Amino acid sequence: MSRSTLHGLRIAITGGGRGIGLATARELHARGAAVVIGDLDGDLAAQAATAISADVLGLPLDVSDHASYAAFLQAATAEGPLDVLVNNAGVMPIGRFIEQSPETLRRALEVNVLGCLHGMSLALPPMLDRGAGHIINVASTAGKSPVPGGVAYCATKSAVVALTETARVEHSGSGVAFTCVMPHFTNTELIAGTRPTRLIPVVEPEDVARAIADAVASKPKDVYVPKLVGAILRTQPLFGRRLRDSLNSRLGAYDTFLTFDRDKRAAYDDRVKRS
Repeated sequence: MSRSTLHGLRIAITGGGRGIGLATARELHARGAAVVIGDLDGDLAAQAATAISADVLGLPLDVSDHASYAAFLQAATAEGPLDVLVNNAGVMPIGRFIEQSPETLRRALEVNVLGCLHGMSLALPPMLDRGAGHIINVASTAGKSPVPGGVAYCATKSAVVALTETARVEHSGSGVAFTCVMPHFTNTELIAGTRPTRLIPVVEPEDVARAIADAVASKPKDVYVPKLVGAILRTQPLFGRRLRDSLNSRLGAYDTFLTFDRDKRAAYDDRVKRS
């Protein structure tokens, strides 16, 4: 994919201060896009933007707060309309469902689901008025398959898959495209302390970033990272639950969110609790 492909596009990305969001912001900028980063940590967003380029804008953004999201998009479009919104911000609580607090469950819903809905409800109207635009929602392969220890996470990412597809159908013919990006285990702090699934490689944030940047240009409906996992998830429903569960257990997918190093994960969990 040519790095000049995205020249002139104005793209906003949430959760852009670290991880997949930061890698995506770098990749989009490298391909010529005008990039605006939003992150709950406003100072981190500003630092990340400066590290990429002086012309990248970094702003505070709480995606769970409609007013905060509206202010972010207003600033992001001060110099021109938004061409692409990448809803990337997310949190990943893991562990036994009955041990998770109501606050943890609520925060997962607020960030992962309500954050996408806020962004779409605010960005879509001007896109529909222009008859052009692109919404990219970052879900997860966990939105397509059960992962014990990830009840809340799977539920929220399944919601992102569903809301993206439903919005696509509802706005068919409008000129606005919708893409759902579903990464497998990605080497960020979200998987701290966990063990990867056997046979399926852990992907790097840069792998997901390239897939998102490619999607901006080609506008596919679904993107799996790596592509291999897409083939697996599309065929698993044909197996039936018994065979699916047996295969996933053998791959270690049913243990990774239940058996993990809590000490290695403590810093991430604490940051999510404070958010």
